Amino acid sequence: MKILFVIDTYYTNNNGTSISAQRYASELRKRGHEVRILTANHSAEADENIYSVHFLRIPFFQPLLNKHNFYFAQFRGRYTTHTIHAAVDWADVVHCFLPFALEKRAQRYCEKIGKTCTAAAHLQPESITANIFGLHKVGWITHLFYLWFRKIIYDRVQHVHCPSQFMANEVKSHGFKAKLHPISNGIQEPFIEAGKRNIAGHRTEKYEEYKGKFLLLMVGRLTREKGQELIMRAVPYSKYADRIQLVFAGHGPMQTRYEKVGETLPIKPKFLYLKRDELIDLFSQADLYVHAADMESEAISCIEAIATGLVPVIANSSHSATTQFALDERSLFKAGDAQDLARAIDYWLDNTEERLRMEKVYQESALKYSIDNSITQFESMLFEAIKDHEQSK
Repeated sequence: MKILFVIDTYYTNNNGTSISAQRYASELRKRGHEVRILTANHSAEADENIYSVHFLRIPFFQPLLNKHNFYFAQFRGRYTTHTIHAAVDWADVVHCFLPFALEKRAQRYCEKIGKTCTAAAHLQPESITANIFGLHKVGWITHLFYLWFRKIIYDRVQHVHCPSQFMANEVKSHGFKAKLHPISNGIQEPFIEAGKRNIAGHRTEKYEEYKGKFLLLMVGRLTREKGQELIMRAVPYSKYADRIQLVFAGHGPMQTRYEKVGETLPIKPKFLYLKRDELIDLFSQADLYVHAADMESEAISCIEAIATGLVPVIANSSHSATTQFALDERSLFKAGDAQDLARAIDYWLDNTEERLRMEKVYQESALKYSIDNSITQFESMLFEAIKDHEQSK
């Protein structure tokens, strides 16, 4: 197949949707498909697989978007129209990752020329509104966002990829009528291979700076909704407060604030931005993985941690898909409750033998989320979409 991905921001390593697009493109190419990307291109390197349009600057909100490493694509003008048409004309099937103007233009042109188009529901409105005066707590505003997303694209396609069953249930509750395909974004093989080594007793020895400490790790953008500050507030409630070393892998607009909060802890947290192999190495040294985000459409970093053989402690939030990875209540805590998070952390640090036993159970539970399985399901969705489109003509 000739597959076109349409996504505003593609070249970034700090956005889950963009990372998933990159991984899917790579894996689909390995299976012999041609994959090209229609995006706002800010890469210095020329790439024949990229159809590049210009950036669109949003007055007032642009500084916030810059902090999140997200950039909207230009969708008007002769050059942009020509680029969209050339990209769609090339493809057998077009897959839109986001519900914004660039994707809308591509989908409408698909309709005009009779081309198959599918979409993905990665974006939770709460991820936007949480950074705008806490509006994520206002239910009707969330619903309005979903109505807007539906009008832009989701009501006009027959097949929608959802990264989790939670997300499929969420969009269905907001009136989505398309066939929904819950398919994990998938974990890469190096995480699974590392997990097998770790469970077999070949864990990476802790770096000197971590020896004698309990190493607790969370991966994700440093933003309000991800909950890193809650983890720091939980540490003083733990009986092991003077031995807990927090490491936050990621960067984002809240880093300066979080560094100041971390200065109050017995052991200052570390804020690192890591490449994949460095992250796997850190996973292989950690004692627990903590995921405190209030909202997630999947949280691939949590599955990666589990796949490498870590027991997770997860916020039991009604707005998060991450709870699906908890195998029992011991790995859950009340969302937003620092004391209950400390309780869950202390349970696993108190019970070393049980934690080691559950590391193997968790590692095995992650195998079904391999990216190979995900790509097989995604291929099937695209083939089904093409077939349904042809039959509907």
